[in-house]
Amino acid sequence: MAFIDDIKRSYLQGSMLLKIIFINVAVFILLNLVVIVAMLFNVDGREWVSWTELPGDWSLLIRRPWTLVSYMFVHYSFLHILFNMLWLYWLGRIFMEFFSPKQLTGLYLLGGWGGAVLFLLATCLLPYFTSQPVTFYLYGASASVVAIVVATAVYAPDYKIGLLFLGEVAIKWIALVTVLISLFSLDGGNAGGNIAHIGGAIVGAWFALRIKRGRDITRPLNAVIDACFGLFNGRSFKMPKFKRSSQSAKQGGAQQPISNNRPADLVSEEELDNILKKIKVAGYDALSDEEKDKLFKASRRRSP
Repeated sequence: MAFIDDIKRSYLQGSMLLKIIFINVAVFILLNLVVIVAMLFNVDGREWVSWTELPGDWSLLIRRPWTLVSYMFVHYSFLHILFNMLWLYWLGRIFMEFFSPKQLTGLYLLGGWGGAVLFLLATCLLPYFTSQPVTFYLYGASASVVAIVVATAVYAPDYKIGLLFLGEVAIKWIALVTVLISLFSLDGGNAGGNIAHIGGAIVGAWFALRIKRGRDITRPLNAVIDACFGLFNGRSFKMPKFKRSSQSAKQGGAQQPISNNRPADLVSEEELDNILKKIKVAGYDALSDEEKDKLFKASRRRSP
């Protein structure tokens, strides 16, 4: 039981990045246990676990809407989850240097949905898929991970990463190679998966470009998530409020004073000093998700 308690403690105290990795690993272990136990009773366990995968058939998808989320956390092969989680951890840490934990969660989901949309369009419209008498399924975190990789590369293209045998390489080249591999692998055995990677890359680029223009495409999704978790935690449900752009406000003929814009986002100088001292002593990774969020808000408020 001590081992389980350690895992729970690591999960609760870990960053949002580590929480996402924990969830992926937990689902991987659970699904493989289901398949193994079913096999011992001469039952096809893959038939059961396939209900967590995203079907390329719209009639099936309507009956399994949860797969739009569950498929992003499903892996069966050890190498598959190992590669995805290492990729997510390395690039996710860089992403977190520029963005908040909530934006990481939002982009993980939006990138997965971008991959899902492109996959569904391809399987329903392209002759390569429609001419085959089988239903294609999508699973894995790859589209979400590619979204995070591309978003980081578009936002900070010259950020250097040290690679074995290659030395320091700008992240923009790593993202470019990642996307090109997916494009050139479309004629392989995982065409649907590679199409999903491209969908994730599109969402990642969109996120970074909108951020550069002062817009966060993950904010509406995170507002909904906050409202839902507030309901589950016993707090009163509040509909999320989405801030209109300054251009829309002008067109509407009314402008709200700056002092009324999200006072909860303000970070005091004392809080900021304490956070910076903590970084100096223990490093950025020692910050809690709340402290990282406050630091991000402060940096955004002070940026020109």
